[in-house]
Parts: sequence; C-alpha cells; structure tokens
Amino acid sequence: MKNARRDQSVCERKNELRRKMNFSRKCAAMLCIGLLSPIAMMAQEKSDTENVKDFIEDVSKRIQLHGYAQAGYTYQYKGGEETNTFDFKRAFLIANANITDRWSTVFMYDIGGKVQEYYTDYRLTNNKALSVRFGQFKNGLTMENRVSPTNSEVIDVCSESVTYLTGCGTDPLMGVQFGRDLGMLLYGEVAKGKLYYELGVMNGQGINQKDQNNAKDIIGRIEVRPAKGLNIVATGQLGKGHAIAPSIYNPDILPGQDYTRDRYSVGLDYKSRPFNVHGEYLEGKDGNTISRGAYITGSVAIVPNVFDIVGSYDYFNYNTDLDYDMHKAVLGVQWWYFKKCRFQVQYVYRSAYTTKTEFVHGANNAIMCQMQVRFN
Repeated sequence: MKNARRDQSVCERKNELRRKMNFSRKCAAMLCIGLLSPIAMMAQEKSDTENVKDFIEDVSKRIQLHGYAQAGYTYQYKGGEETNTFDFKRAFLIANANITDRWSTVFMYDIGGKVQEYYTDYRLTNNKALSVRFGQFKNGLTMENRVSPTNSEVIDVCSESVTYLTGCGTDPLMGVQFGRDLGMLLYGEVAKGKLYYELGVMNGQGINQKDQNNAKDIIGRIEVRPAKGLNIVATGQLGKGHAIAPSIYNPDILPGQDYTRDRYSVGLDYKSRPFNVHGEYLEGKDGNTISRGAYITGSVAIVPNVFDIVGSYDYFNYNTDLDYDMHKAVLGVQWWYFKKCRFQVQYVYRSAYTTKTEFVHGANNAIMCQMQVRFN
C-alpha cells in the first residue's frame, strides 16, 4: 500500500510539473507574439506605402496632362461699322493615358463646358503599320484641320476653305462641329515612316450627337514624306449630310434634308528652322453646289524660337454658281515669350462678309491680338 501511494504521489507531481511547463511555454509564446507584432505591422505598413508609391509613380508615367488657353482683343471695321471687343477664344484640358505599350486613350475637355474629344487607340502590329481608333476625334479631311490652334500661325487658326469644308463652323448646314466627329479609324506608317495613311468611317453629323441618317462618311488621307520637314498630303471624303439649318450659301438644301457631301484636298507642308510654309487646294460638293478654294500660310523666324513674321493668303468661293468668292490676307508678328507661350498681333483683310440674310462683296478690316498660355 505504501509503495502504491508513493507511486501515485510521484505521478501527481510529474503531472503538475508538466502543467506548469506548458503554461510557461504559452506565456513565452504570447510574449514573443506581443513583442514581434509591432515589427510585423511596421513591415506591413512599409510594404503598403511602397505599393502605393509604386502605383502613383506608374500612373504618373502613364498619364500626361496638357492644357492651353487663348484670349485676346479684336478691332473690326465691317460694312461701315466699327466694333471692338476683348474675347476669350478657347481653353482646353487634355489627358493622355498609356494603358499598355499598345493601348492608349485621350480625353479633351473644353472649359466652356463641352467634351471635344474622347477616343482610344490600339496598335494591332508590332510596328506602326496598323492601328485602330474608336471614339470622337478630328476627322482627317484637309491638312489644316489636324493642326492644333497652339501651332497655327494665324489667330483665326484655319483658312476660310478649311473652316467651311471640314465643319469647323461657317457651314450652316453642318453647324459648329470644330472639325470633329464620331467614328472609327484605321491608320499607320509604312516605308520607314515615309508613308502615312488613314481610312475612317464617321457619322458625318459632328460632335456629341447621333447620326441623323443611315449613311456614313468615308474619309481617307495619305501623307508622303520624301525628305526631312517635307510632307505632301491628299485627303478625300465621300458622304451624305443632314442639314440642321438653312444656308445662304446653298439655298436649295432645306433643314432636315439629306444631301451629298463630298470633299477633297491636296497640299504641301514644309518646316525648317528659318521658315515654315504650307498650302492646299480644296474642293467640295453639297448637293449640286460646288465650292473651291486655296491658301498659303507661313512664318519666317527673325529670331529663331523667339520672334516670327507671319503671313497668309486665302481664297474661297462658297458657291461657284453664285460667285460667292472671298479673298483674305493676314500679316502679323508673334513673340514666343516662354516655350510654347506666345503673343500675336495681326492685321486681317477680307474682300467679303456674310450677314444673316446675304453674302456681301465689300472690304472689311480687323486688327487682332492674342495671348496664348500652354503647358504639357
């Protein structure tokens, strides 16, 4: 009996010792966890911070913001009357995003409250031979329509013929569409960049609105670049318009009526350090009415990248049957006071003008000033 009690007592002491050792191990483990937790949390916080930093750096590399504004003053003598006004011509904010090395997107917003462009590009080939664009963008018709107002030599930006034929604003049948439209475009460069092409299918109705007929406009563009700075451009359009208002230039087409709307142009552009010059011949057909014109515009650097003399001559006949022809001449200077920022002063002469009810052959003169601020 004594031996049995002794053995039982020994077993109880051993069990008690094991319980104490297990408890000590648990306490030590909890202490280690408590000591190491802040270090682990700091490491995790550091990792999260680095991840956020890497994400921000990646986004900043992929997204570029651009913007510009143009404002000025205009004095005009037209039809025996004088007018003068300060004017705010345009202000844009532009975002370019490179989603991948093949896929990009562009968003352009007019501070005046209208979205001008929103489209996406995808490069289908490993080189620049073929890409596709979908959305709202400037159509490929004429050479000048694609020129940014920040790079245009004249304050009016485009010639009378380009403004009318591309839907930039002076054609009442089309309305003010800023040379832009909704559609899809195939484009690319071949022959080591010496040949560029475009083929677009557009609504033909302008910006931010659906097509008003079932026809689509087909617009093609070819650029040949035989030498550095030299570009030869040919463009064409086959389309059908839908008139949104009556036009004194084309009284036979009524609002709501569909009509033939075809155009073509051929031109040349040359850029060098001493001077730049570009010109085009253009023709259009609206219904049975033919319009045609030509222009030449250039600048000569008196002080390269600082001070230029600018000149332009422009002829356009809105309706060859009615002899609605206009001559326009521009002479001025521009001062690049900081990178892409400039101040311009120009004298503008026109041999005709339009009222609400008639086309008038009569000289009018204007002095225009413009300040441009741009960042990118």
